[in-house]
Amino acid sequence: MIKNLALRYLTGSNKKGSETMQPQAVLPVKYFVGALYSAEAILDKALKSLEKQLSPVDCQSKSFPFRVTNYYDEEMGAPLFRKFFSFTGLASPGFLAQAKILTNGTEEQFAIDGRRKVNLDIGYLDYDKVVLASVKYGIHKIFLDAGIYADLALHYEKGKFQPYPWAFLDFRTAEYYPFFLKIRALYKSQVRQFVSPG
Repeated sequence: MIKNLALRYLTGSNKKGSETMQPQAVLPVKYFVGALYSAEAILDKALKSLEKQLSPVDCQSKSFPFRVTNYYDEEMGAPLFRKFFSFTGLASPGFLAQAKILTNGTEEQFAIDGRRKVNLDIGYLDYDKVVLASVKYGIHKIFLDAGIYADLALHYEKGKFQPYPWAFLDFRTAEYYPFFLKIRALYKSQVRQFVSPG
């Protein structure tokens, strides 16, 4: 589903005696999933399903112990781990709501007796930020579609990622940031090829 997209230029009609501002081209972004899981086997199955629906994984992090809350323990088991995966194909940032619906479906697919065994937090990265998809309202979140919001989590400044005050607790720690720096470098390389094919 995720494919390399051609640059799209939105144009307006110029009326006589007036000038119409031309929106800038929208670059595609790099999608990733931050998975919470207790059973590696179920995570592997969920990831294979996502690769079929999105595109192959091109980068993954190590597994991080997830200790910031025990909110998910009863449903998903313990101990829990967080692991990140990025996908090869670039896609529009406008795909975020659809991507969240897709990952929600994958969570349900691998649930047992109505309880999720993997939690898939999908988001995207561009040059300047990390944006997550959310189904929960927040004063800082922007509504997209179908009950899905965009949640700005991190911004890139002076060579490193910085969290916003409202970011998930685990996203406020620096241990995830090497992964995001790595996929940002991948993204930069992909965008250069995208803008200057051949």
